[in-house]
Amino acid sequence: MAVSAYFHIPFCAHICHYCDFNKVFAAGQPIDDYLRAMDKEMAWTAAEFGSQLKTLFIGGGTPTVLEPAQLGCLLASIHRHFQFDPQTAEFTVEANSDGLTKEKLAILRDAGVNRLSLGVQTFDDQLLQTIGRTHRRGDVIRAVALAREVGFQNISIDVMYGLPGQTLEQFTADLEAAFSLHVPHLSAYSLILEPRTIFYNEWRKGRLRLPGEEMEAEMYEAAMEQMAAAGYRQYEISNYALPGFESRHNLTYWNNEEYYGIGAGAHSYIDGVRRANIGPIRHYISAIERGQWPHRDVRRLTTREQMEEEMFLGLRKTEGVSKACFRQKFGRDLHDIFGAAIRREIENGRLEETETHIRLTKRGKLLGNEVFAAFLGEM
Repeated sequence: MAVSAYFHIPFCAHICHYCDFNKVFAAGQPIDDYLRAMDKEMAWTAAEFGSQLKTLFIGGGTPTVLEPAQLGCLLASIHRHFQFDPQTAEFTVEANSDGLTKEKLAILRDAGVNRLSLGVQTFDDQLLQTIGRTHRRGDVIRAVALAREVGFQNISIDVMYGLPGQTLEQFTADLEAAFSLHVPHLSAYSLILEPRTIFYNEWRKGRLRLPGEEMEAEMYEAAMEQMAAAGYRQYEISNYALPGFESRHNLTYWNNEEYYGIGAGAHSYIDGVRRANIGPIRHYISAIERGQWPHRDVRRLTTREQMEEEMFLGLRKTEGVSKACFRQKFGRDLHDIFGAAIRREIENGRLEETETHIRLTKRGKLLGNEVFAAFLGEM
């Protein structure tokens, strides 16, 4: 059976102030050794679990920080170990606007990559500087034009709200700028202060001025309203697409389906087992060179845990959790397991029930984490 695969490239030319992903400065790193280690993990994964893929996603870090030859090496490894139909598979690569060249885009396109995800965050040059991004508004416009010139039509842009000093007017201007590029997929994420980031340390010292919760909620509501007016359908809490351009790879996660994770810090979910890879790059390489799987944690989920994940992942989708899919997966009626929580959240106005699904209301979307928590440990 075909599954999805995520490939992690943890190298960046610059570290953004809010980012807590597994990443390091690319300069001086053993990138070639890392790519060879990934090649071995791919070989082991395909041999152990299967080689058929339906979606592929290369993320980071910044995958396009790789030199053209290194990028070609990574893509050759993927093709050597995995099989996928280039006509039907979704193959996404994350990219930064200021590191994108026509040569790299052509390498991606020739290898079957058919979707590009650009981390933009904001079109406001001053805000870009504040959050530690190295690109500017003009770089985004040039990157989208260059990608289209090479043949990419399926392009996604990420924007953020709740940034330091950001106003509602600035965020709605960002949305308008994104709409003007006519890309088929947009994501809008709120800033989350994560430990071990520059912003978190600044916040702890009282040096970071952030919009309040009320303003963040206004920004989120503005995103939902303006996206809909521009023809983008909200299919997940933070994601919007023109019809047919939803991210099939990310839907794998929200549908609680199986996927491989290749690379340092990557996660897998196969046969009810979650595996997390070693994060530090040199430790990851060393484990593979010793002939060992690079796992730091392997845990088989109980049926109860799988059911809980089905709920809090599925509720992220606008359509919600399918009653029929739940019964098909677990042989139980959703209400038999979570009836009390569902009734309570419906009474609170945060969930609603249709004939086929349980889903968040508009109020529920604003308070998603509280709703998800209602299904953890609920008996």
